[in-house]
Amino acid sequence: MLVANISDFRKDIKSYFDRVATNFETLIINRGKDSGIVVISLEEYNSLIATNYELSNRTNESRLDSAIDKFKSGKSFSKDLIEE
Repeated sequence: MLVANISDFRKDIKSYFDRVATNFETLIINRGKDSGIVVISLEEYNSLIATNYELSNRTNESRLDSAIDKFKSGKSFSKDLIEE
């Protein structure tokens, strides 16, 4: 996680954005007492939104929990994809 104040961010905005985009780092821009902005990559944002959607109702949450339990207990299986 990167932390910068607003002045440092302004001086080197391209470098900060490059690090966020390339390294999937989270940037917190401190704007004073208990105030700040969080910058994340678009890919990270989309991942968070998808996870939020998947966990948005009990049915999906239960299915995911069940799948994780099966995987951890070795009751999962794999299949090869058919390549054309």
